[in-house]
Amino acid sequence: MEIWINPACSKCRSAISLLDAEGADYTVRRYLEDVPTEDEIRQVLVRLGLEPWDITRTQEAAAKELGLKDWPRDEASRDRWITALAGHPKLIQRPIITATDGTAVVGRTDEAVRDALAHEQGGL
Repeated sequence: MEIWINPACSKCRSAISLLDAEGADYTVRRYLEDVPTEDEIRQVLVRLGLEPWDITRTQEAAAKELGLKDWPRDEASRDRWITALAGHPKLIQRPIITATDGTAVVGRTDEAVRDALAHEQGGL
């Protein structure tokens, strides 16, 4: 299992605390330093079952500078969104937890983190 975090994020710290409390085996990826490639973002989106605009933090300064709220949310614009996420990793919603069974969740709630744990432990 891997968790993409920003250590300054309270939701990320909460997810890490829950994973630790459950004795989970995971790897931390500080995605602002170890920025995901466009291909990695595509892979995570498939695992999440989401589109790039679904995991974009639209209130970030970079989102406003890019004018993301006005970007089309359609298949033709998908690569443009992914390029923006790779170029501005602060725009990526966090934390993202990937389980070894191929699933992933945006772990912003304890329930979502527990869902990832259940997948990791083969419970779902």
